[in-house]
Amino acid sequence: MLIEVINAEYLSDYKILISFNDGKTKIVDLKGKLKGPVFEPLHNLDYFRKFFIHYNTIEWPNGADIAPEYLYEIGMIQYGHQSIASEE
Repeated sequence: MLIEVINAEYLSDYKILISFNDGKTKIVDLKGKLKGPVFEPLHNLDYFRKFFIHYNTIEWPNGADIAPEYLYEIGMIQYGHQSIASEE
């Protein structure tokens, strides 16, 4: 199964609550992971919060995006392979 982002919600700082197509929801912390010229504008939190879902991952207005597999992987690493349920 290809991993896809189906929902994303800004939490705080560089943390995003992301729901994936396998039914898991994870908090993904991108602090310290936004390296390179295309990610430079994302260091401004007001700009960082402008992400949207495009082509099954998150993207920003400047065209920066992050592979859904990477988002899934770092969520698992940071949170011990556990899914975190969204409070709705």
